Amino acid sequence: MPLSTEKTLPEPHFVEAALPLPFRHTFTYALPEQMRGRARIGARIIVPFGKRSLTGYIVGLLPSFEETPLLKLSDIKDVIELADTEPLLTPEIMELAKWTADYYAASWGEVLKASLPAGINAAVEQFFTITEKGRIALAAAAKPGLAKWKLLAAVKAEGELSRRELGKEFGESAARRITRELLRDGLLALSERSLASKVRPKFRKAVRLLGKTIGPDDKPFTAAQQAIVDALEDAGGEMLFTELTEAADAGASPITTLAKRGFVQVYVQEVLRDPLADADRREREAITLNAEQSFVLSEIEKGLEGREYKGYLLHGVTGSGKTEVYMRAMRSAMEMGRSSLMLVPEIALTPIFSRRLRAVFGHDVAILHSNLSPGERFDEWRRIRSGDAKIVIGTRSAVFAPLQNVGLIIVDEEHDSSYRQNESPFYGARDVAVKRAHAADAVIVLGSATPALETFFNAQNGKYQYLQLQNRIGGRPLAKAELIDMRDVFRRAGKDVVFSPQLIEAIEETHAKGEQSIILLNRRGFSSFVLCRSCGETLRCKNCDITLTYHKRDGKLECHYCNYTTQTPDACPFCESEFLYFLGRGTEQLEDILARKFSHLRITRIDRDTMSRKGELTKALLAFDKGEIDMLVGTQILAKGHDFHNVTLVGVVSVDTGLGLPDFRSAERTFQLLTQVAGRAGRGDLPGRVLIQTYYPEHYALKFAAEQDFEGFYNAEIRYRQRLGYPPFMAIASIMLKHRDEAYAMKSARILRDSLDRANPEKQLRILGPAQASIARIKNEFRLQIIIKSESRKSLRTILDTALAEAEARGCDRRIVQVEIDPVNLM
Repeated sequence: MPLSTEKTLPEPHFVEAALPLPFRHTFTYALPEQMRGRARIGARIIVPFGKRSLTGYIVGLLPSFEETPLLKLSDIKDVIELADTEPLLTPEIMELAKWTADYYAASWGEVLKASLPAGINAAVEQFFTITEKGRIALAAAAKPGLAKWKLLAAVKAEGELSRRELGKEFGESAARRITRELLRDGLLALSERSLASKVRPKFRKAVRLLGKTIGPDDKPFTAAQQAIVDALEDAGGEMLFTELTEAADAGASPITTLAKRGFVQVYVQEVLRDPLADADRREREAITLNAEQSFVLSEIEKGLEGREYKGYLLHGVTGSGKTEVYMRAMRSAMEMGRSSLMLVPEIALTPIFSRRLRAVFGHDVAILHSNLSPGERFDEWRRIRSGDAKIVIGTRSAVFAPLQNVGLIIVDEEHDSSYRQNESPFYGARDVAVKRAHAADAVIVLGSATPALETFFNAQNGKYQYLQLQNRIGGRPLAKAELIDMRDVFRRAGKDVVFSPQLIEAIEETHAKGEQSIILLNRRGFSSFVLCRSCGETLRCKNCDITLTYHKRDGKLECHYCNYTTQTPDACPFCESEFLYFLGRGTEQLEDILARKFSHLRITRIDRDTMSRKGELTKALLAFDKGEIDMLVGTQILAKGHDFHNVTLVGVVSVDTGLGLPDFRSAERTFQLLTQVAGRAGRGDLPGRVLIQTYYPEHYALKFAAEQDFEGFYNAEIRYRQRLGYPPFMAIASIMLKHRDEAYAMKSARILRDSLDRANPEKQLRILGPAQASIARIKNEFRLQIIIKSESRKSLRTILDTALAEAEARGCDRRIVQVEIDPVNLM
């Protein structure tokens, strides 16, 4: 049902607001008289909620309010502030967010917040001031050294302090406790006010020529003034102030004088922050499509010409030229007056491809991902919102980009789990993209060399038209893949080794020929865990039920779930033994071993530890592409979509780890990872080779990956899914209950399980749990899980919604319940 607009309503007195809280319902607020003519659907508002204020989103305008037994007119609070004069949210994005919230049992307000660029929402800050009673009490304090008197004195000295400032000074927990006590005793007063959003347009001083010429009575220009005028004329009459002073090699004084004399004007202009400002603008060489590409493109263009929804699965082997097809399809959409959206799973895939798009489409291209600065992201979003950008490339959240007249949506590497948002609000960007294409009468292309089983199953059943690219560009062969049985290597070496002799020899041969290599291990750090050889204890995170990972460069142990770090001890903290054993391996250890073994090679590690700073990842990938780096060592980020023509060797270490995870998709993920990383080799004129080290070479996922046989893997895996009742044959929901008190979480879990059973008398759902999750505690919260399966998605949602409502009424704490529809993993 379409959203109502203000045109159909008389003078609104109330608004319906979606708040970024884990509630699925909306909230009603009264509009003060001065706001009634200015409120718009899609605009942000500041509203009171409990003891705080929040930024919400207007989703409805109401001329009147009807009381109910549960809600009286006197209960309705006033809107504090209208944050927008014009709505930020378009009707299309609001509809899409509403569908997303409904489908994934998420909060509409949280989805709306996720659809906007980070930092755009106005923050509401709490400020503390000392009362007269507080001043008297502070003067009479017998022990002024106590923390509460110190805090009170700090507030008095500054006049007012924010909660954030007090948290920094006294610690967040202590500040909360002390301020609560001082507010209760009337020694502090609390007020709130909204702060400006963290991002705003950027303005810089500029200079323009006014066209005035020197008359006979005018004083001649000085050399510096003439240089200013010449530089402006060369630039077309306008320049930024700082760029002008550099170009003319002059200071500010001659510009000021010229302005006083009326020859130039100094003004302030907005400057867009362009994340592709340093992109290479060289023209691309003309590429001729092969017969397969031409056929695929013609089918997509037929869909575009139809101007109605059409879905395609583009199944192309690695290196088959899917990217060129995407770009031609974007060009066709643009010629038809329609815009295009392309989603990629990782930030790592945007630098090179977005530069290609900029070279072809110029400033019609915008990019959106979390590695942009807040200012860059804000400016790109505004260019999209205004219609200046016709093509958008971005990661998961770009599915909500406010593009106008969308005609084409491309989801590259559609199988990738990165498209899943793994925190509230939970959603899958691929499926949201399909819905957006439906709503916009647009074409959607789901592309992959290893399609998700559900996507391939849907294509086989006619939901998507199946298109295939079976051959690499130029007839290049797929890289030759080999499984190396590490059990044999262990027997011959008499010990566990990181690199097999075959892989070491292949590295030497590859680099002797001036070619490049990639070494993959999907685990960062130096050692996976630390074991005491005396007492057998492992060093574990204090907040999570997980071992700490050793990072040698920092000399620290780190939890990869909550980021807790601690110094590496010299002795076991349990028995004080000095015999600590560092077990397992990560990318840092691989880099260390390879750097010692091949000291003449330029080796760079690509993982979250080394690429945390803005621009570092892009810089490293571009350097590798130019041949300035010989070898990349890293995690799965290296497996996705990169096109490096001089890479002829890919080595995969410890591939078995992924197969051992307690998740029904573990075999599929391992097959996809190996096939994708194998596709990085041999993409140029030289043949590629892939060496996969494993202790389980008999596993079907590894065998089919080595053969690069997708259909063979699909047929084997789909039989397991059907027999065990997993997608695509069953719809699944995962319910996670999290709380610091395990007994409290279990109480709510049992109420919810009982409510599920009561709502499921005909056993349409199979319900498992509650039980401890695979990782029983993360960030100091115990995790209990209930898994629901059903052949009918509609039945699953109906019964689940009924049970959640009943459970909440019976005492289940809904705040600790997280529901995931179609989870990509069950851990």
